[in-house]
Amino acid sequence: MKMSRRAKRMSRHFARNKKQPALNLVSLMDIFTILVFFLMVNQSDVKVLESNDSIKLPESQAESLPEEALVIFVNKENILVQGRSVAKVSELNGSEALISSLRDELLYQASKQKLVAEGVEQEGRPITIAGDKEIPYNLLKRIMATCADANYTDISLAVNRKASKEV
Repeated sequence: MKMSRRAKRMSRHFARNKKQPALNLVSLMDIFTILVFFLMVNQSDVKVLESNDSIKLPESQAESLPEEALVIFVNKENILVQGRSVAKVSELNGSEALISSLRDELLYQASKQKLVAEGVEQEGRPITIAGDKEIPYNLLKRIMATCADANYTDISLAVNRKASKEV
């Protein structure tokens, strides 16, 4: 079909005005600048352990930050090492000072960790105990003795940090 003069003129006119949209980099730079400032402001030095809803940690005003270490979770029912159950609290009514299943798991975890260069004596491995504030002290004492027996002598207790009251 043949185009009329008017149709040809209109097609040339619209083809000339049809430009490719340009990418506006100024607005992208603004967004990324705001994002960088947001991340810098919200950065904090708080270390967060894995959350476990069955454990209510005691509160403290401790100033030192925890180190990366093996974590033992102790709630009213179980003792967990890195999230894996190793003993039931109800079955630990014995009079022995050490918890054998916990000791076996700690030795297994120690064998998985990188060994220090040969000839250098390692003082003790770090470990963090996140125990519910309602667990008996006798159980906590047995767990700490088991850790020390497995050469985890750098023991830290996990707590919730209280907000300090500043004037």
